[in-house]
Amino acid sequence: MPRISRRFVVTLLTCALLVGVGGFAVGWFKPDETTVTEIAPGVFFRKTRWKPEFIGCNQGWVIFEDFVLVIDANFPNQAEEIIPLIRKTTDKPIRYVFDTHYHGDHADGNPIFAKIGATAIASENAAEEFRTKGIAGFEQAKKEKGAEYGKLEYKTPSLYFPKKLVIEDGKQRVELMHIAHGHTKGDAVAWLPQHGILFTGDSCLNGPFNYLGDSSTESWIGALTEMKKLPIQKICPGHGEMSDINLIDRQRRYFVELRQTIGEAIAKGKSLAEIKESIDFPWYKEWTGVEVRNQVENIEHVFKELGGKK
Repeated sequence: MPRISRRFVVTLLTCALLVGVGGFAVGWFKPDETTVTEIAPGVFFRKTRWKPEFIGCNQGWVIFEDFVLVIDANFPNQAEEIIPLIRKTTDKPIRYVFDTHYHGDHADGNPIFAKIGATAIASENAAEEFRTKGIAGFEQAKKEKGAEYGKLEYKTPSLYFPKKLVIEDGKQRVELMHIAHGHTKGDAVAWLPQHGILFTGDSCLNGPFNYLGDSSTESWIGALTEMKKLPIQKICPGHGEMSDINLIDRQRRYFVELRQTIGEAIAKGKSLAEIKESIDFPWYKEWTGVEVRNQVENIEHVFKELGGKK
């Protein structure tokens, strides 16, 4: 049996409440807390704080009969933090780390996991992004965060899968799946069918975290539609609080309404500046605590996607 320390257990009640309300009201967010919760037997979710400073993505790990699978490598310093936390739950070797996509806050910790013998896994649709944008971002981070990155060398995943990779034994089953181009071209999620748990990476987020720079919002809507078909009980997003299947509806609604509103404004001849000034989704602020007009990068991206001239 895994050893469960008191600090892991105390968060169970809080997260049960969060799931009960779906993480919808911003008042339920705990931006200044990092918590670790066992959400099913041998399945853990680490929610990282994002205020007063952003420290990286949420992570998870799954304890199999003979090894551990980690979901998302995070930044190097967060990889170093999570390994001792995993050791508090099991002494089994960390054999795999699954990168949901190439972004540094999800994959730059790969060298830390490689040091302990873990194999990084990702969708083959992300391979080009790792080799180009990923390494470029890593080298830039080394210049900006030398104390953290030091002499680390970038590690791309060494195991890629086409559409689906199943990791299972008599104890656990995890299905790694690429559905479509969403947040990035190589997005993938981790589905645990025995428990009804979906780790979404940045394909579905709970709060004002969406970055659209590598995205196709039209395709992303389709990916979310496919995710909704799974019998989901819990969603562990890449950022924000754990939620339930209704989180997919909120994330999908955001992109649908963003595209519809901006598309209609373009058709009426409105400029980007005019759209930024007038756009308003009250429900979005209720969910995220942020006015949609403050999501400037999102608005500009969809404006360009729909054929507007910046």
